[in-house]
Amino acid sequence: MDKIVLVGCGNVGMSYAYSLINSSVHVDELVLIDVNKDVATGQAMDLTHASSALNKRIKIKAGDYADCENAKIVCICAGRGQAVGETRMDLINKNYEVFKNIIGEINATNFCGCYLVATNPLDIMTAITQELSGFPKNRVIGSGTTLDTARLRSLISAELNLNPKNIHAYVIGEHGDSEFIPWSNAIIGLNKATDYINKTKRAQILKEVRNSAYDIIRLKGNTCYGIGVCLRNITKAILENTNTIMTVSAYDKYSGTYVGLPTVVGANGAEEVMYLELSEEENVELKSSVSAIKNALRSLKK
Repeated sequence: MDKIVLVGCGNVGMSYAYSLINSSVHVDELVLIDVNKDVATGQAMDLTHASSALNKRIKIKAGDYADCENAKIVCICAGRGQAVGETRMDLINKNYEVFKNIIGEINATNFCGCYLVATNPLDIMTAITQELSGFPKNRVIGSGTTLDTARLRSLISAELNLNPKNIHAYVIGEHGDSEFIPWSNAIIGLNKATDYINKTKRAQILKEVRNSAYDIIRLKGNTCYGIGVCLRNITKAILENTNTIMTVSAYDKYSGTYVGLPTVVGANGAEEVMYLELSEEENVELKSSVSAIKNALRSLKK
């Protein structure tokens, strides 16, 4: 049975849930958990009506942590959201306390599926989930830079008037201010992206990618739809074992931490990290981004 438990019924969680039921991904049961049980109950009712209108039979309910027992995926979207003027790193200690409670509850069950983390600061919370759960590192993944990669492809698509599916470019590193674009590996069709986009424009695109979340939060208070679809895509890769390459936050054996890198995602979570051949400058940027994650983890007040 393909069962998913979603922890956190805020904007991100519900965008994920709605994207999930309004797609080809097969889900038998979706369980919603929230500190506000009434909200979870209301959202479950609303989603049930939506699934009926879509002619789908999905069992959707408000539940509790005991429901994690036989779930394929537990997706954690709970935690303090990023406010105007805050960076993702500002949330670290507040969300650590939230995760201690959540993972403690799940540890009391026999859950043995995959953890999928969407809470910021993303890479840090993914590492914390693995540490608190004791799970194999491949079965704990975060949404990583999948959304940042989607933003990058959207910008290149608009710049070159091309379908995004013909743009093979990634954002890697921390899901945050130190993320970067390895342009040496970016391909448009079969040609190098640098043949089409000059250095000045590349710098502008990176700036827009990094600032997208800040701009959206300033304008509407939160980001939710983009990450909801990215979480849906990761879920599909796990449930259907598609072995799709995505820039999830996966454990990097070389740096010893979680970071956004192109990764084969399948039934076991992170099946394999695909290490890129980077330029000298890009290697420096990746090391800097990894350092930002590790420094944040060291600053955590446990």
